[in-house]
Order: sequence, then C-alpha cells, then structure tokens
Amino acid sequence: MSIEIVPAEAETLLDWHALTGALAAGHRLPRAEVGDSFLYRGADTLLNRAAWIDGLGQLVKCATIFPGNGAHGKATINGSVTLYADQTGELEALVDFHLVTKWKTAGDSLLAAKKLARKDSRKILLVGAGTVAASMIQAYSSSFTGAEFSVWARNPVSAKAFADAHGITAVTDLAGAVAQADIICTATMSKEPLIMGEWLRPGQHLDLIGAFRPDMREVDDRALTRARLFVDARATTLHHIGELMIPIASGAITEGHIAADFYDLSKGIYTRRSDDEITIAKNGGGAHLDLMTAAYILQAWKMR
Repeated sequence: MSIEIVPAEAETLLDWHALTGALAAGHRLPRAEVGDSFLYRGADTLLNRAAWIDGLGQLVKCATIFPGNGAHGKATINGSVTLYADQTGELEALVDFHLVTKWKTAGDSLLAAKKLARKDSRKILLVGAGTVAASMIQAYSSSFTGAEFSVWARNPVSAKAFADAHGITAVTDLAGAVAQADIICTATMSKEPLIMGEWLRPGQHLDLIGAFRPDMREVDDRALTRARLFVDARATTLHHIGELMIPIASGAITEGHIAADFYDLSKGIYTRRSDDEITIAKNGGGAHLDLMTAAYILQAWKMR
C-alpha cells in the first residue's frame, strides 16, 4: 500500500543541510538513468521526467508550466510526483509536487553554492520575484550567516511586493545590484539574457535556475566565458537547455568548458579554486534530483 505524505506536516520535518547531504549521497550511488519528454503549446509546457537509481528507486514527475497563470492568481507550475520501490517497482508514495519541487530546486542550488560561493558571501541578489526566489531565501539563509537579500524583477511593483512580504530590499538598477552582490540567483522565465558578463566582478557566484527550455537564457556569452562553469548534471543540461545549448551551438563555449557536475563531488573538483574566481552553476533540476529529494522526504516522513 502506497504512502500519501501530508505536505504541511512533512515540511516541518525537513532540513536544508540534511537535504544537501542526501543529494550528495545520492550522487555516490550508481549513475541515474533519466528520460525527459517535452510538449509545447506556445509558451505553455508539459514536461514528463523519469529517473531510476539502482539502490534508491524510481520516480516519475509530470509538470505543467503555464506562464500566464500568474495573471489569474494561479500557480505557474503544477504537476504530480510518484515514487516507486527500488526492488519491487511497487508504488511506494505519492509525494506532493510543490513540496518536492521547492526542496529539490532550492536544494540543488544550495548544494552548488555551498561548494562554489565564497564562505564570506553576505549580499545575495534574487533576480525574479516568484515562488523559487522565496524558497532561496530560506535555503541560502541556512548556510550563509547574516545574509542580506535584495530582489529585482521586470515589474517593479512585483519586486516591491515581494520585498515587503519577505522583509528584504527591492532594487530597480539591475546592473548596479549585480555589481554589489556576492551571490546572484536568477529564477525567471526569460528567453533573453538578463545578466551581462561586463557587470560581474571577481569572487562572485551565480546560481542560474530559471531557464529550462531550449529557447531560454538568463546570462550572456560574456558571463559564461568570464566564469568557471558547473552544472548539476551534464546529461540533463548540455543538450536540453538554451543557457548552454545556444552558446555551444554558436561556438562561444564548448562542452569542455563545464568543469564538473554533481557526479564529480567525490573527486573534489566541484569546488572554487580561488577567492577571485567567478563561478556559475546551472541548475537543470533533472528527475534524478527529484528522486533523491522525494526519497529524503519519504524517509523523514517515516521517521516522524
């Protein structure tokens, strides 16, 4: 009989440090098999993601991304998550889509930041004022003591409302805010670069979350060539997401510019090399990370 996890109660059981530990441990297991399929209707997307990790289990996640929903007061992203038992393939749990997505997405970027951002990082700029940005306040605050957050959005009214709701600062000068930040986190639906490489300074870390389609980007070529590049998984980013597909196709960068992914954590090469280095981590959020996160949530639920 499958377990149905109550999202509100499960949320109280979860811990950001424990999650990043579970993600790191998941990457010490045999490499995940993953399969994605995308269907489109204009700006709307139906995304099905599946993952199988020997020793952990199987997961299928269906997501609908409807950017226009926000104008009607509805969630932009919806879906479902099913988790299957490792040895028998039986349905093990129904895990709330929004719970898994929140913790997977923010945990992915937090793990990258813990490895790549300078330990003395304090000023964190959120580019985008949506649900993901709110999650990143929680995630970053767990690891960067005294973090000071600011937020920028295309719509200044949205940025101000988000800032007021979370007790942070709204900014209107994106270039100036980027120049002052230690960590820059992008979580937008942009199809054109928002962050320009000429704005960056030594020692910064960028977490790129938003782009998930082949036609989406959040930083320009100059930013990519100035930084040392990392991804959560080569298999789910290099040939699937415009952030990397487009500059690879144009010759601005090559696949060889990707220094490491999370499967390299145990090799010690997913790391910052100097205080002056600029680092960029592309969060592709593959289904294997959903599987690791859902398994962590299920374990926390069973131990409550």
